[in-house]
Amino acid sequence: MAAGEESSTSRSLQETPTWAVATVCFVFISLSIIIEYLIHRISNWLKRRRKIALFDAVEKLKSVLMVLGFMSLILTVSRSFISKICIPNEVANSMLPCRKTLDSIRTTQDLGYDQIWSVHGLHERILDDENVSPEYCDSKGKTSLISEVGANQLSIFIFVLAGMQIVYTVLTMALGRAKMRRWKTWEKETRTVEYQAANDPNRFRFTRQTTFAQRHINPCTDASILLWTKCFFQQFFNSVAKVDYLTLRHGFVATHLSVGSSFNFQKYIQRSLEDDFKIIVGISPFMWFLVVIFLLVDVHGWNVYLWVSFLPLTIVLIMGTKLQVILAKMAHRVEDQNTVIHGAPLVQPNDNFFWFNNPKFVLTLLHYTLFMNAFEVAFFVWVTTQYGIKSCYHENREIIATRVVLAVTVQVICSYVTLPLYALVTQMGSNFKRAVLEEQTTNAIKQWHAGVKLKRKKQRRSSQAAADDFPENSTTISTVDSSSHQPPTLASFEICSSPEIQEAGPAMPTVAVEIQMASVEKKLERDYRVI
Repeated sequence: MAAGEESSTSRSLQETPTWAVATVCFVFISLSIIIEYLIHRISNWLKRRRKIALFDAVEKLKSVLMVLGFMSLILTVSRSFISKICIPNEVANSMLPCRKTLDSIRTTQDLGYDQIWSVHGLHERILDDENVSPEYCDSKGKTSLISEVGANQLSIFIFVLAGMQIVYTVLTMALGRAKMRRWKTWEKETRTVEYQAANDPNRFRFTRQTTFAQRHINPCTDASILLWTKCFFQQFFNSVAKVDYLTLRHGFVATHLSVGSSFNFQKYIQRSLEDDFKIIVGISPFMWFLVVIFLLVDVHGWNVYLWVSFLPLTIVLIMGTKLQVILAKMAHRVEDQNTVIHGAPLVQPNDNFFWFNNPKFVLTLLHYTLFMNAFEVAFFVWVTTQYGIKSCYHENREIIATRVVLAVTVQVICSYVTLPLYALVTQMGSNFKRAVLEEQTTNAIKQWHAGVKLKRKKQRRSSQAAADDFPENSTTISTVDSSSHQPPTLASFEICSSPEIQEAGPAMPTVAVEIQMASVEKKLERDYRVI
């Protein structure tokens, strides 16, 4: 390497033009401010639209970015110190991600090591004067724990992984909601006369004659193994049918709300998914621990990543099969309880259908599946950009192609099969989520508050007009009937004229409603005194 060329690549800030330093600094500062401003604008927009769950997801995204910032800062500050931690050469040459070869042997003069060895490809532990100053550990006949270049590459990988997790989660939710868009049409159909006539409570039918039973009950699949086999293949062909949606909606409304209620089940599922999104968009501490385990077992010849790439696919298929089995068990339970039914089949939501009697466990599995799949893609992107497509990590092209195909397959199945099934079937737990109350309670309170302000405004105008005509009676006429402005109680919540509240029906005041309304009433009583 020429002297002039070497100096151009290794010059410090003392030898760099001030305009170059200022330009690079300006670009980085501008990009950071723009990103922060965009996140702030998105948060404010979600606040105005009262998308509380999505607002919480943005806050979770901020915390992930903050953790990444701390990681990057710590690695940047401490990489010089880490590079001076010396380990024996025998230890340094063990558990390498790339195999040793004799293709390009370097002597101890080239490497500064006590033994002759090399690594094939671009991932080589070679002391290049262009990148690394004379090693502190060379004089001791040892090797650095990790070089400064390696620490910088590790920092880049962490950023790529976190970014890929966010992209994968957003993409999965977007594709899943696009698949569930037709549910809106099904929800509108429940308000038609044809639907009411088809599900007339006075209409008697045999359970096996219903479309829901015909779809899920088959005498040939009563055995557990046959049932799971049938449900495994059924998830790939119309995983959520129209009859499934309407039947589960009927069971949910009948259990948690009033009979015959026109509650908007599709909006409730949408709000529930937004509530789940703020969970799966983040990276938990245990997930970071998994990253450490994955990096530890990335040893040449073990092919651990190949087997790990099958794990997300296996989990997704098992989850889809389990959710289909839950639908089938609900149909069997309806048949066992009633040979003849009135109107639509009435499924009974129950936590016992789910693993560990916990519907949220499915969300945990989905979260870890998306993370492992994001790790696969992030590792492929990082290796390709850092070391090239011909690096030792891509030594076996067949394995790399298999891993990429599996990652894409998992993304498609998770978005179009598992997520819609999860969104619908997990509503069949014993309890419903508080997301059903937020928008309805807010609309009721806002309508009451606006009505109070409007009525007081009219009364003030009428009192002022009466005072102008009859000044001597102004004090008595200005008396206002305060009973008409009392904050909404649980009883008034039932008959509130808000469309969302009318959909909820008279059976809405449950324990969850009482708790929420009690806190809201206290706040509104304080606001009422100020009006």
